[in-house]
Amino acid sequence: MNTSSPRAPARQFDNVHFRRALSQFATGITVITTRLADGSFRGLTASSFNSVSLDPPLVLWSLGNAANSMPIFSGNSHYVINVLSAEQAELAQLFSRRAPDPFGVVEYELSRTGQPILKGATAWFECHNRSRYPEGDHVIFVGEVEQCEFAPKAPLVYHSGQFGTVNMD
Repeated sequence: MNTSSPRAPARQFDNVHFRRALSQFATGITVITTRLADGSFRGLTASSFNSVSLDPPLVLWSLGNAANSMPIFSGNSHYVINVLSAEQAELAQLFSRRAPDPFGVVEYELSRTGQPILKGATAWFECHNRSRYPEGDHVIFVGEVEQCEFAPKAPLVYHSGQFGTVNMD
């Protein structure tokens, strides 16, 4: 059974307008971290994080096809999704650019599989790299959560091109 609808006739689509519309959705900020075969670490900032399933415990995030770190995250068996707290905007910026070695200046500990967990995060999820799905100009990564932890802190959020937080008082 085909569940897709017929496509509307082709028309000019304004990607800039689309991106601005997407920026109106406030989202949490994560840093995805992993350990390479040589023992070094890599990480990147991502706002495309979502829960998928409770049983089994699955989460997803996405990465642009052209990202330099695509071969690293596609090939590694595990990674950690670190959900940043309100105090960690500098970490989000650090991991969003090509810093020589951000792990040389951030505090972290290692998970049981040797993946870096950023200290101060409001939550983290260590994941087995279960599956990947190419869609458009990105790849969707689905991770099976093997362990997780959280601390009740205010989250770092991104809205309209700016970092902020949510006051729950």
